Amino acid sequence: MKKILIIMLFLVPFPAMADHAAAVAAPAALGIVKKWDGRDKGKDLVSKSTFTLINKRGQERVRKTRRYWIDMEGKNGLDEKSIIFFDEPSDVKGTSLLNWSYEDAEKDDDQWLYLPALRKIKRIASSDKEKSFMGSDLTFDDMGDRNIMEDEYKLLGEENFNGHGCFVVEMTPKDKKYMYSRKVKWIDAAQFIDYKTEFYDRKGRFLKRQLIEWKQIDNVWVITRMSVKNDQTGHSTVIEIGDISLNGGVKESQFTKRKMESGR
Repeated sequence: MKKILIIMLFLVPFPAMADHAAAVAAPAALGIVKKWDGRDKGKDLVSKSTFTLINKRGQERVRKTRRYWIDMEGKNGLDEKSIIFFDEPSDVKGTSLLNWSYEDAEKDDDQWLYLPALRKIKRIASSDKEKSFMGSDLTFDDMGDRNIMEDEYKLLGEENFNGHGCFVVEMTPKDKKYMYSRKVKWIDAAQFIDYKTEFYDRKGRFLKRQLIEWKQIDNVWVITRMSVKNDQTGHSTVIEIGDISLNGGVKESQFTKRKMESGR
């Protein structure tokens, strides 16, 4: 009986779903999301990125950044830390964003933004996390690490995406005041990396689409390109990621307010 039950959890028809199928979709979807969230990301990572911001008229602005990331492995209740430094152009040079993510789903990420022109570190309030991050189509909240226990899940079915067999998972926030009413994510059925995410606003309207490209370094899948297109504004952001270094021994001391100000 146990074997039969396990098989039934994953046999969800697509695209039409009967009431019974929808009922068993939740535990199946959560299992997929846990594998996606728990895949090996390495111990630490350093990379450089080029952000290209494109308005609806096709005009571009380019920004270059450095990013450092570390897996905190639960130390002091922390899941991970990251810091991003803007190096170009001159009007944003020295700006940095520090993010601390926690294992406790009830605890929001801590985020700080350093503005060199004001020589001031600003803590990002919860109410500000839905604002655009540095003019991009990503919000401050998108730049953090959302805990998977903050959402409920439904397996919508399976689809082929660019030659990859994917689970299509709907993610609905438990907090109905959250900026997105739902997301739909295409997760590789073999590698458990995501290729596409669709975001819907509070009113349930389609908002934006995110596409991701990956490559494997030392058996770890890392993002090499991300594009986000806002359907409501016509604005888009393309992020090209390179000079990627994994498990180089990044120190926890890198992720402090003092480092934000120094830019190193």
